[in-house]
Amino acid sequence: MIKKTLITLISLSAIVLGGGAVWLSYQLYQNKFVTLDPQLKEVSGIEFDKRGRLWAINDSGDGPFLYQVDDKGKVQRRVQVANAKNIDWEDMTQNEFGHFFLGDFGNNDNLRRWLTIYKIENPIDIKSDETNAEIIKFTYKELWEQPLTPERKNFDLEAFVEYRHQLYLFTKNRTQPFDGKTNLYRIGNHAGNYEAQFIASFQTCTTAEKLCWVTSAAMSPDRKKLVLLDSTHLWLFENWQGDNFFSGTIDKINLGLVTQKEAVTFYDNDTLVITDEEFNGIGRNVYVIKLTQQQRVRVSDGSKAL
Repeated sequence: MIKKTLITLISLSAIVLGGGAVWLSYQLYQNKFVTLDPQLKEVSGIEFDKRGRLWAINDSGDGPFLYQVDDKGKVQRRVQVANAKNIDWEDMTQNEFGHFFLGDFGNNDNLRRWLTIYKIENPIDIKSDETNAEIIKFTYKELWEQPLTPERKNFDLEAFVEYRHQLYLFTKNRTQPFDGKTNLYRIGNHAGNYEAQFIASFQTCTTAEKLCWVTSAAMSPDRKKLVLLDSTHLWLFENWQGDNFFSGTIDKINLGLVTQKEAVTFYDNDTLVITDEEFNGIGRNVYVIKLTQQQRVRVSDGSKAL
């Protein structure tokens, strides 16, 4: 049902929205799809299963639950991951087979040495209200190097994707002074203990840390587009080399609205769904945008990694 409604909204958006800066400040609200159930006031990760149904998770403060959401934003089903804890769930992704990965890797103070990702079966195969997960553990070699001085605090995490049977992590920068860089790391995608392998860095911005933090990531179904989300922008990566996503073309898309955006996923190769958390009565919404309708600013043409 949500699939048909999304298609209708996308078609209407193509008619209503146009180019130019006049509507930019209202752009995201014009693409508002629905307000989420109050149970999802701190939604931190979203994914569509292979039947087009939307699933969501909350961050810390909730239990180890996965929620199925209908096209009215209401919770239709809650699945508990029986062998999991929700210390700080921050993002969700899936592989080509539809297995979901739940990232319990929030690390605000950079004090957690070992982080956890729970891998569960494809939700379309979960028949009861409970499932069990494979447990993936990882750490950063650099995190153990002491002292962990303020300028090195870049081990918080709220964004990841699965790509070619590996998991790719994008850090949420906590450095002081703030340098705006997200670091890209790689680990395995099955049960085990891993040392995250550093690949590259990308600088979003340095104007204000709360506007520049990377809070979610998503990979398109055809595995040719990657987006990173912050409070005001999407960063679109394409045409990369190997698994260094920062080595190709990079575009910045202004979302036109400052809210606490915490989750993004692809519905199809051109359609993105974004959610924000509720803060002071603002947010807890689902927004739908098409990449082909967005104004882009080219940040890199791929001639060099940033």
